[in-house]
Amino acid sequence: MIVRVVRLTLEASNVEAFDALFHEHHADIESQPGCHGVELLTDPAHPCVRGTLSRWESEDALNAYRASELFGVVWPATKALFSDQPEVWSYEAVERR
Repeated sequence: MIVRVVRLTLEASNVEAFDALFHEHHADIESQPGCHGVELLTDPAHPCVRGTLSRWESEDALNAYRASELFGVVWPATKALFSDQPEVWSYEAVERR
């Protein structure tokens, strides 16, 4: 399982637009093959920062989404709302023993 965390710093005037964009595409992203959920996160100390946390069956599933038509729509629209470069981390979930 791959856990992907993306930190997005938005222009203050674009926060509502980002939230709307996320909610518009949330179900479509979660329905991608290998996606086990995606969440929208907020930073209580920084109102212009949003985060996403998504879980993927594998790195191949994540990369397939990143190569998809949907990502080609969502990511350019998201990038237009930034005030700073995104920060991205991918982790492999450790199975419980």
